[in-house]
Amino acid sequence: MFTGIIEAVGKVENIEKSGSNINFTLSCPFTGELKIDQSLAHNGCCLTVVEINGGSYVVTAIDETLEKTNLGNWEVGTVVNLERCMKMDGRLDGHIVQGHVDKTGEVIAVEDKDGSYFVTVQYDAGGGFITVPQGSVSVNGISLTVADSGENQFSVAIIPYTWEFTNMNFLQVGDKVNLEFDIIGKYIAKLMSKQNAIKP
Repeated sequence: MFTGIIEAVGKVENIEKSGSNINFTLSCPFTGELKIDQSLAHNGCCLTVVEINGGSYVVTAIDETLEKTNLGNWEVGTVVNLERCMKMDGRLDGHIVQGHVDKTGEVIAVEDKDGSYFVTVQYDAGGGFITVPQGSVSVNGISLTVADSGENQFSVAIIPYTWEFTNMNFLQVGDKVNLEFDIIGKYIAKLMSKQNAIKP
């Protein structure tokens, strides 16, 4: 379980294919604090640390993960948002994030608002996922508040701190981002679809 509050960014140091899987080697400021089998969210995707070598560590992405996320687009040098799993005695500063990416979206606009940034993301209609104004959404693992919500798209306003200390400042139109929709909203949407299906 995560909160969507990014601790640090890491950098992809090496990419190695193993059958249909990919082993990613990354470095980050807290590598020395990591442990084997530890869960770590990478752009909002929960991956398990399988190896630690000095200042770097290795995680493995299986085929299903690669299909549902933007990890397959990573290259050596890619900057990745990182968050360790939450502590039960800590504050939930963001919102409940599972680290299970629902789908990817495409950045269709990045606007500089003279100190803040307005990013608009579009996603396909499959799965019945929705956003609502002032609701929560996770974009590349960052807990964000929806500023504007449309059909199969939404916009978020980014404060300067988040822009500077995450990989948001690298985003360009056309980039693919990982999306995890609010868990409460997903349950409500599922319940409503079942109720509509049994109406006479």
